[in-house]
This record gives sequence, C-alpha cells and structure tokens, in this order.
Amino acid sequence: MTDWSQLEDAFGSADGIPALLDRFEAAPSSVWPELMDRLCPQLDTAFTASFAALPRLAEIASGQEPERRSWTLLAAGPIVSCARRSPEGMTARTTYAAEIEELARLTDECLHAALDSETYLLLLQTALACEDVAIWDERLDGMVEGEYEVECPHCGVEVFLVIGAEGRFSAIGDYARDDIEKIPLRPTPPQDLDGVAKQLYERALRHGQREVAEGFAHLFGEGECGDCRTVFPVATQVAGWLMPTVV
Repeated sequence: MTDWSQLEDAFGSADGIPALLDRFEAAPSSVWPELMDRLCPQLDTAFTASFAALPRLAEIASGQEPERRSWTLLAAGPIVSCARRSPEGMTARTTYAAEIEELARLTDECLHAALDSETYLLLLQTALACEDVAIWDERLDGMVEGEYEVECPHCGVEVFLVIGAEGRFSAIGDYARDDIEKIPLRPTPPQDLDGVAKQLYERALRHGQREVAEGFAHLFGEGECGDCRTVFPVATQVAGWLMPTVV
C-alpha cells in the first residue's frame, strides 16, 4: 500500500494525488493539465509521487478502449522518460517493470489505430519511453511542432530545421518570409537507414503513417547551414544537447 504522505510531487506533499488520479480517470482530457502540473511539470521533471503513480496509470489505461486511452498514455510517457535521470527513477523502472511493459503494449495497440500525425508522434514518444529508447522518447517534439532550432556545428549560427507541413528544409531567420533562403534537407534513402532510424521509419510505415516515415528519413538525413554552408547530420544536432544522465 502506497503511503502518499511520504512522497512528494511538484507542490510538496503528495497526499492529494490518489484523489486527483480518480478525477483523471473520470475525465482524462480536462484533468490532464492539472495532473501533469503536479507529477511532471513541463513534461521534463518527475518526483517520487510521479513514479508511484505509474501502476495506477497503467491500471487506468488498461480499462480504457484504445480511442479513449491517449491522455492516460500521454501522462505516463513523460514520467517514464524522466525516470532515467535520477536514482529513484531508475529504481522505479525496475520496481514497476511489469506496469511499464503493459503501458508499452497498450501504447503500441493505439499506434495501430488511424491517428493524426501529431497524436501518433506523441504516443510514439510514450512507446519509446516505455521501451527505454533514450533521446527520441523526448525529441520527436520538433516533428510535432514542425521545426527544430539548432546551432550550426561549424559557425554556431542558429538554424531552423523544418520537418512538417511547411516543408522539409533548413533556414536562418523567419522562414515564413519569402526572401529567406530555404535549403532542402537531404533525406537518407530508406535502404540506408539503420539502428533506431530504421526502426522508427519501418514502424511508422507499418502503422500507415507514410508522411511520418518520410519525416524520419529527413530527421536522420542531412541539413545545411545557410551561413557557412556546412552540411551536418540533422539528428546529431537535434539530439546532441540531450544526454541521459543519472545523478
């Protein structure tokens, strides 16, 4: 039996978390922002109560039909991602391994449904978190938003890498302007993808997400700096600052 009074969330004592989880089960979409403010603010910080909530979130998700399950999975995913950043989190991954495995299964079940690309990418991050795929369980956000902002590895200028509805290109400055140069990204041919890039590409294809799959070919392709003309691996610059650590 969890003693919530001995745990902490973003507001301090976690006494109120069980009741909040009950309200979340009844109305996931409306309570989700409040729940995440307590358990995983900014989707990048977790607490002892956050990890303790994973079994309840798995229980809630298992009782929901796939079309109603997204909000629950999108609550669990960021918490699982954060777990690798602290000793308490790493312990939780072991303690709740069965629940995390169930969350992975439930998420994969949802990914097979017909989803819009944004929801698909967000749920894919949860799946990757539960499968312990570091970095990309957090850094697909730019594909959701349609852009990444990185530094050129040679000259340090800020470069926008656009992968989304606006196109697939690199640009310096406000690329909505007609006078801003847009340099097409160079996708890696599907047959040349390997490792996690190949897995993501093929997974998206299996789920009928061709546009997302093609986006992955560009994410793991090359971009060009419009200032110094250095060509660089897109994924390296997107992921370079995010290094999983345990303190």
